[in-house]
Amino acid sequence: MRVIREILRLSWDCKLSQRQIATSCNIARASVGEYIRRAQAAGLSWPLPADHDDEVLDRLLFPPQPSSSLQRPLPDFEEIHEKLRKKGATLALFWERYKVENPDGFQYSHFCELYREWAKTIDVVMRQEHRAGEKLFSDFAGSKLLVTNSHTGEVREAHLFVCALGASSYTYAEAFFSENSEAWCTGHGNAFGFFGGSSELIVPDNPRSVVDKPCPYEPDIHADFQHMASFFGAAVIPARVRKPRDKAKVEAAVRVATMWIIAVLRDRQFFSLAELNASVKELLERLNNRTFKKLPGSRRSRFETLDKPALKALPITPYEYTNIGVARVNLDYHIDVQGCLYSVPFQYARKQVEYRQTSKTIEVFLLGRRIASHPRLWIKNSHSTLKDHMPSTHRLYAEWTPQRIIEWATQNGPATGQLVREIMNRRRYPEQGFRSCLGILKLSKIAGAERLELAARRALTLNALSYKHIKLILKNKLEQQPLPEKPTQLSIVHDNLRGASAFTSTTTNQ
Repeated sequence: MRVIREILRLSWDCKLSQRQIATSCNIARASVGEYIRRAQAAGLSWPLPADHDDEVLDRLLFPPQPSSSLQRPLPDFEEIHEKLRKKGATLALFWERYKVENPDGFQYSHFCELYREWAKTIDVVMRQEHRAGEKLFSDFAGSKLLVTNSHTGEVREAHLFVCALGASSYTYAEAFFSENSEAWCTGHGNAFGFFGGSSELIVPDNPRSVVDKPCPYEPDIHADFQHMASFFGAAVIPARVRKPRDKAKVEAAVRVATMWIIAVLRDRQFFSLAELNASVKELLERLNNRTFKKLPGSRRSRFETLDKPALKALPITPYEYTNIGVARVNLDYHIDVQGCLYSVPFQYARKQVEYRQTSKTIEVFLLGRRIASHPRLWIKNSHSTLKDHMPSTHRLYAEWTPQRIIEWATQNGPATGQLVREIMNRRRYPEQGFRSCLGILKLSKIAGAERLELAARRALTLNALSYKHIKLILKNKLEQQPLPEKPTQLSIVHDNLRGASAFTSTTTNQ
């Protein structure tokens, strides 16, 4: 428009000829005449009005030409755009419906061209610029690989974890049997080890294993994942729900990994996850070394020059997955974690505490202060109890052993010792009879050792082996009464009963 304004000024204000104007503006004389003609047809004069900017001037000099295509009915592109989000929807399907309703409508190619031009007006995308070492994008691929158990023949699905650095697109991949919190945390820890450093930010997807409560502004990060990120000194910024452009890097990495890893290994048979990951590692090396089509170098070369120098140093100790949760201390000053019991100091009974569990240890915290630590247990219903956590009375009780209690009971009398031994033998675990035995022995302080011995002898005869029976005998002074006689065993005489002598003679004759 600047040249056209100059042409009009030289013609109407300076009164130069078209030839002179063409020489001055270095354009063809025919073009000069065409611009002047268009200006005259638009009713313009010099000087041009102040409100005629380049857009107004362009519209006046070059008005849109009437076209027959504009007279045809336009499709409802907004409705089509919304329905295209559904699985299986295509432009060809909507064009066929459009042609049924409008036989004189646009052909397929022009229909698609009009839709794309319309989509440009609403689909404005800001190109993301990634600084070196700044972001790590992560997700799981949708396609699965199969692993067969060589002993049972059971086939399990393996999920491929994929992550990529923002600046270089350098990619890491690893297969897991699950997409749980342990897989997400371990995958990131192994990825940072593979890169030789950690990024400033982690941009994962939005699964429950990573985000407890999604939110566009302040999402609640899963405690296990937050602990992993804190270990590497990284911040977590999850992608928004249903916003794949927030993690476009890993979306592209997942697509490439699907083509170059999953598609290659899909028809192969693997008998362990380690065997599968060995093949994934081999193909991952090829993927990172492949040269780009539109950029110089490869993912590895760009990683060496861009991301690697900018990554933060790894911690001195290697990362180990930590399961974090909360539990309430029971009245017996133990917490239950996955069916195993761990003690804490008895003063914290009924308090809510936080635990951090690794493959080897479990630590218990109250208000950020560690109050207990145990080796991790793997057998359900097992317990780990430290003597320092018990009250003094419980600590003395825990020092008793079955043999010690039997010896103490035998000092009161042989029947008392036998009674205590029978009580513990009838329990699945002798410790389950400790409380009953100690209660019986304590009765000697009330009734005396002699009465307790007589009561124990009566209880053994009657098979009344419990604290309550002994206490009842002493309360009612039954230990002084004579024991009931055993009923006479009558023999049965019958012709069909031969007796033991018949078998003895037979054995002797043989």
